[in-house]
Amino acid sequence: MTSHPTRPRSTGLLLAAGAGRRYGQPKGTVEDAGGPWVVRAARALLDGGCGDVLVVTGAQAEDVEALLANAQLDNVTTTRCGTWEQGMGESLRSGLTALATRGRTIPQQALVHLVDLPDVGADVVARVLDASGAGTGGLVRAAYGGRPGHPVLLGADHWEGVLGRARGDAGARGYLRRVPPLVVECGDLASGVDVDGPPS
Repeated sequence: MTSHPTRPRSTGLLLAAGAGRRYGQPKGTVEDAGGPWVVRAARALLDGGCGDVLVVTGAQAEDVEALLANAQLDNVTTTRCGTWEQGMGESLRSGLTALATRGRTIPQQALVHLVDLPDVGADVVARVLDASGAGTGGLVRAAYGGRPGHPVLLGADHWEGVLGRARGDAGARGYLRRVPPLVVECGDLASGVDVDGPPS
């Protein structure tokens, strides 16, 4: 795997709070031959260049947090979303709010990623980060075969706008319709397909 430079002021924001009802268990607790999805996603964010990772937990939070603790990854912390049952938008709000209230360590960028994209690795993360440039104004989204997906980079200048529209399952969708992001094609690196059901 290619080594990518670290950006200390870019934080990976990993959403892993959902119950995974269609899957049959919270996706933050899923493990396969490659290990726990939540650990794999956190490692991809770090290896791709994020200076640290904040994981938002909710359903079976203690189990998800235990998987991360057992992996002993540096620079990975968690925050619990008490309203996770209302949808992904609540997890995003919880994570961005936690980042925005860090005081002197507020990052310039949050790279939002989902736990149920197990084939999205460090190279995708690095490509999105590279496209954003430095600073707080970036707004970049990965695409796969022209289909918009995750991760999505939100420079801090955009957080207030996203927080104002993140409700239920909407996440940043409404904001990204109003303020179109730079779209970066990553279909040569991953499928970007979220896994909705268990393997048959």
